[in-house]
Amino acid sequence: MDRPQIPSLDKARAFAASRHQLFVGGEWVDAQSGKTFATCDPATGAELAQVAEAGEGDADAAVRAARAAMEDPAWAEMKPAMRARLLNCLADALEANIDEFAALETLNNGMPVRDARYFHLPHAIEVIRYNAGWATKLNGETIALSGLGNWHAYTLREPVGVVAQIVPWNAPLAMACAKIAPALAAGCAVILKPAEETPLTALRLAQLIADIGFPAGVFNLLTGFGESAGAALTAHPGVDKVTFTGSTEVGRLIVRAAAGSFKRVTLELGGKTPVIVLPDADVPKAIEGAARSIFTNAGQVCNAGSRLFVHRDRFDEVVEGVAGIAESIKLGSGLEADTQMGPVISAQQRDRVRHYVDLGLTEGATLRAGGKRIDGEGYYVQPTVLTGTEAHMAVRREEIFGPVLCAMSFADEDLDRIAAEANATEYGLGAVIWSNNLSATHRLARKLKAGTVRVNGGGLDPALPFGGFKQSGWGRENGREGIEAYTETKAVAIAL
Repeated sequence: MDRPQIPSLDKARAFAASRHQLFVGGEWVDAQSGKTFATCDPATGAELAQVAEAGEGDADAAVRAARAAMEDPAWAEMKPAMRARLLNCLADALEANIDEFAALETLNNGMPVRDARYFHLPHAIEVIRYNAGWATKLNGETIALSGLGNWHAYTLREPVGVVAQIVPWNAPLAMACAKIAPALAAGCAVILKPAEETPLTALRLAQLIADIGFPAGVFNLLTGFGESAGAALTAHPGVDKVTFTGSTEVGRLIVRAAAGSFKRVTLELGGKTPVIVLPDADVPKAIEGAARSIFTNAGQVCNAGSRLFVHRDRFDEVVEGVAGIAESIKLGSGLEADTQMGPVISAQQRDRVRHYVDLGLTEGATLRAGGKRIDGEGYYVQPTVLTGTEAHMAVRREEIFGPVLCAMSFADEDLDRIAAEANATEYGLGAVIWSNNLSATHRLARKLKAGTVRVNGGGLDPALPFGGFKQSGWGRENGREGIEAYTETKAVAIAL
């Protein structure tokens, strides 16, 4: 089959096929062990590249380089305006190479190339520019003390120090930029570890950072596995903060590892987002929004709307509409022009999603769309809609991280009862409400235990704090809260 002409695809393939090393202290170096590992195209299962496999010694070298950078006047005394300028240069460079990055993201992650080009890349660029603006605005304040005497008191916001940043495979470049931009704007030194499944756009990003001229050691990149490179970073006494996006299970391991040296920790973990459709909702928009919430990026979104609660008067209409969309979605390689949903990231993830669907059906759920196995090359899962699930079922209770929706009805408009159903999970990352009743949406939003509540659509924005309640994580990313998480507050009081 002839593929459509994708700008810079040949350039992306050439980069993927090139030699890939670690970036430590401003230099490209091999892993100390000499080991490499394969990264693959999830649309075919074919190997794309061999990548350096960092280990404990490489982690130690990166930490030492980052700590040296924090003491180097070239970075420690750099004016905030210059940090902002460097970040804006990075955003410009990313924008100038946007087609190559989009093609590379699709090759390594499997997402449709138009999603990479017109959503993920613009979002990543905007995140960098947004945080560049904060570099000159991280101010303390003067404080009028209440005690005896005459004092001049004020606070300072100082960088927390060396930050280990571990990012997932579902939105590799966007997540990497969302972490490194606020850290660098705040004056920290960064060690980025991308997911072992999707290291390529992080490696290309490191090339841009090297070319722009950040001081040596300010940004370091370790490719490798979580149980080796990631674990070494989280346990290293020279790391001041760890930020991680991924599974709740791994988040627990990071908390234990960080406890020894009381590292600062930010965690953005699992989710089981409820989508609530009240009887007065705009049904066509709710149907489209509910489908988009669970099927975008093959459901591999921490905030995916995997639980759909619909008033009984609208239930059949909404479920039929979402099921119809699921059945019509075109699966295929992200490089194909008409692909609407690409593969999941790996054979392991494909099998995991299939297991949940099979388990749900075994326990009595009803299949309304999808659910069939897709054989052949690549790691594809059909968009799936289930009804008749019960609260105890794993398919309804646990995070699947795939295109699987559980739809339930509710019989009345008791907001307390609706909120209790939506909150009946260990997660609390996000929630979505579809309604034109302003009073009901405000009241329901207050009752939902979720870090972000979206009404009638919406999405991520660099200015909007993002994070979870309960086992969906600690802390917030984006907005003022996101950059202040990379600072420490110092109080100074001077007797006059």
